[in-house]
Amino acid sequence: MKNIGFLSFGHWNPSPQSQTRSAADVLHQSIDLAVAAEELGVDGAYFRVHHYANQLSSPFPLLAAIGAKTSTIKIGTGVIDMRYENPLYMAEDAGAADLIAGGRLQLGVSRGSPEQVIEGYKYFGYVPTDGQSDADMGRTHTEVLLQVLSGEGFAQPNPRPMFPNPPGLLRIEPHSPTLRDRIWWGAGSDATAVWAASRGMNLMSSTLKDDETGEPFHVQQAKQIRAFRAAWKDAGHDRAPRVSVSRSIIPIVDDVDRAYFGRERGSTDQVGVIDSTRAVFGRSYAAEPDVLVEELRGDEAIAEADTLLVTVPNQLGVEYNARLLENLLTQVAPGLGWR
Repeated sequence: MKNIGFLSFGHWNPSPQSQTRSAADVLHQSIDLAVAAEELGVDGAYFRVHHYANQLSSPFPLLAAIGAKTSTIKIGTGVIDMRYENPLYMAEDAGAADLIAGGRLQLGVSRGSPEQVIEGYKYFGYVPTDGQSDADMGRTHTEVLLQVLSGEGFAQPNPRPMFPNPPGLLRIEPHSPTLRDRIWWGAGSDATAVWAASRGMNLMSSTLKDDETGEPFHVQQAKQIRAFRAAWKDAGHDRAPRVSVSRSIIPIVDDVDRAYFGRERGSTDQVGVIDSTRAVFGRSYAAEPDVLVEELRGDEAIAEADTLLVTVPNQLGVEYNARLLENLLTQVAPGLGWR
């Protein structure tokens, strides 16, 4: 069995060919797709976070709205760039959204990917300290978030407060008692996967990672997952870790699918350079369902993960993407034992 969710990058574009022509369109359609996905039996609705772009950026209003409109589907991010975040304010927003959703948040966080502007986090008021990189700063913000989410008091109460205080140091409110166990780290390398395991965060691995061995992407990603699980065991955490991988998977079942994605057949891994680091990008899967079953069966990283996040072409609208997810669940997943 496999947990299957969708991952939307939340693109919008005023082009007549786009079904999401404004920020309002993509926000409302994200809610509608999550509702439709829950009705189909999809396990999760996840959203990418990008700043300074025609994409989703501030996730918590959206996550809270979806939480209020659904009842079972997991709701998450993939990922929030922690270089931009005030971890205490984030803990308040996340706690509130999680309580609205009844404990269904699955927050993916990370250092983030290359952004639209140079050092955009500086405009948000965050600057690395001397000797600290922006990646270090993102990890520091994450450490603070994890500590705050533990629920331990840390703030000295006012001796003359407006309202009576409980005894002892105060914590951030509202507090969701189990959210700390549902934080996922988006790891781009084996080393950051091991770091996430040592901190008790679940692993979220996307469609790219540092090219550390020159092997096919799915093989390197599977090794990353095994390194994460080994580090988790060494850390002695008292719960089982979760692992997700992301893939672009398009079942081609009619002429519409063929027109949009027929050229994606037979795609292969690609290698590029991101922030001066050689990275490998995983292939897309687009084919008839029986062909997909055979291709996906050979993906070692999917086999290692308990959760699969399928990227959706959100600009094609809710109806198309709901049908794509339904075809995946009914025509591909059973053949792989995922359903």
